[in-house]
Amino acid sequence: MPASDPSPPARAVRWALLGVMLAMLLSMLDNMVVGTAMPTIVGDLGGLEHISWVVTAYTLATAASTPVWGKCGDLFGRKNVYLLSVAVFVAGSALSGAARSMAELIAFRAVQGLGAGGIGALAFALIGSLVPPRERGRYQGMTASVMAVGTIGGPLVGGFITAHVGWRWAFYVNLPLGAIALVWCWFLLRLPAARARARVDWAGITLMTAVISALVLATTWAGSTYPWTSWQVLALFAAAAAGVAAFAAVERRVAEPLLPPRIFTGHRNFPLMSVLMLVSGTTIFGCSLYLPLFQQTVQGASASDSGLLLLPMMAPVVLVSQIGGRVMSATGRYKVFPVLGTACMTAGLLLLSTMDASTSRTLTGCYMALVGVGMGFLMQMVTTIAQNSVEMRDMGAASAAITLFRTIGGSVGVAVFGSLFNRALDGRLPADGAGAAPAVAAPGAARDAYLHSFATGTHQIFLVGAVVCAVSLVAALLVKEVPLRGKAGPPAGKPGAVASEGGAGAGRPDSGTGGPQAAPTPTA
Repeated sequence: MPASDPSPPARAVRWALLGVMLAMLLSMLDNMVVGTAMPTIVGDLGGLEHISWVVTAYTLATAASTPVWGKCGDLFGRKNVYLLSVAVFVAGSALSGAARSMAELIAFRAVQGLGAGGIGALAFALIGSLVPPRERGRYQGMTASVMAVGTIGGPLVGGFITAHVGWRWAFYVNLPLGAIALVWCWFLLRLPAARARARVDWAGITLMTAVISALVLATTWAGSTYPWTSWQVLALFAAAAAGVAAFAAVERRVAEPLLPPRIFTGHRNFPLMSVLMLVSGTTIFGCSLYLPLFQQTVQGASASDSGLLLLPMMAPVVLVSQIGGRVMSATGRYKVFPVLGTACMTAGLLLLSTMDASTSRTLTGCYMALVGVGMGFLMQMVTTIAQNSVEMRDMGAASAAITLFRTIGGSVGVAVFGSLFNRALDGRLPADGAGAAPAVAAPGAARDAYLHSFATGTHQIFLVGAVVCAVSLVAALLVKEVPLRGKAGPPAGKPGAVASEGGAGAGRPDSGTGGPQAAPTPTA
C-alpha cells in the first residue's frame, strides 16, 4: 500500500493493540504469579533444592530466544511469528500446570520462556509497525498500564489462585486468556504481507544462544551457588566474552545477520538507548524485589499486600508515561525525557538508600514515587527513540535487542544486588547466628541487629543503583534529537530506508532486487 494512503484510525489501532497487550500482560504476570505460588508448588512436588531452576529455566529460555524471535519477525512477518510465540507460551503453560515432578516443571517452564521471548521481542515491534514514532506517545499509556498491572497484580492474583483453586491454575489461567489473545490478534491485527526468501543465520543464533546462556547462568549462580571469583563463574564470563567476539565477526559476514551491525552503527542513539535499557532493567528488577522485602521485614507491612506495596512506584509510571507521550506527539521533541528520567531515578534511588529501621512507610512511598516518575519518563521513550533510529526492516531485530538488554540488565542487577545483600546480612547478623525468621521474631537486641543489617543491605543496593543511574545520565545527555517519523517511513537522515513488514523481502516484491520504495501504511 503506498505511503500516501490514509493511516488506520486511532480507534482501530487501539483495538488491534489490545490483543497484543493482553499477550504481553500474560507473560509479565506469569513470573509474579508463579513466584507467589512457589511455596505451595514445592510442598506438592518436592525438589526444594532445584527451586531456583524454575525461574532460571524460564529466564534463560526467554533471553536466549528473544533475538531469534525478533529476527524471524523481520524475515517472515511479525504477526504470524507473534501468534506462534503466544501459542508456544500457552502450550508451555498447559504443560507446566500438568507437571508431575519438579524436573518436568523446570522443562515446561523453559517452553513457557521460549514463548515469552517472542512476546517480549515482537510486541514492541508490532507497535512500531502500526504506529509511527511521532504518534506513538498516544499509545504509551497502554504499555505502561500493562507493566504496572503485571507488577502489582501478579502477586495478588497468584495468592488468590493458589489459596482458592490450587497452584496448577496459576498456569492454567493462561489458557483461556491466551486463546482470546490469539483470536483477537488473528482477526484485528492487520499488517502488510511479508514474503521473504532468506538464509537463516544459524551461526549467529548458535553463538548468541551460547553467549546469553553463559551470561545468565554466571549472573544467576554468582554469589549464591558459587562465589563470584570461583572458576565456574569466571569460566562462564570468559566464555561469554569469547562468544561476543565470535558473534561480532560472524554478523559482519552473513547476508541476514541475527542482530544487524547497522542498527548499532547507523545512529548513535541506538547504542545509547541500549545502555539506558540496561539501567532501567536493573532498576526495575532491583526495586521490585527488594522494596517489598524491606517494607515487609523492616517496616512491618503485610505480605498479603505485597503487590500493593509497589503502587506508589508504579502509579506514577502510568501517569507520567501518558503525559510524556502526549507531549512528545504534540511537539516531536523527546531528548528531555530520558534526561529527566535518569535524573529522577538517580535522586529517588539516593533517597531510598538513606532508609533505615526508623523510616516511615509514607516517606518510603514518596521516595518510590520519585523513582516511578523517572521510570515513566524513561522506559517507553527508550523504545520509541531506539525504533526511530533504525530502518523499518530492522524493527524486529532492534526491538528484540532492546528487550534483551533489559532482560540482561535485570539478570545482572539481581545477581549483583543479591550478592551485596547477602554479604550485608552475613556480616551483620547477631553473633548467635540467628537466621532471618528467628531474628525478626526475636525480642530486643537480636531483632534490632537483624533489622539494622537488613537496612544496611538495602542501603548498599539502592546506592549502587543510584551510581549506575548517574552514569547513565551521561548517555541520556548524548542523545541526538532527530525528527520523529510521522507516517510510516524511513528514519530521519536515511532516505533510502525501507519500511515494510519483512526483512530480506522488504521493499522487494518477491525478495528480488529493487530500489527503495514508498513505505506501506499498515491497515487495521
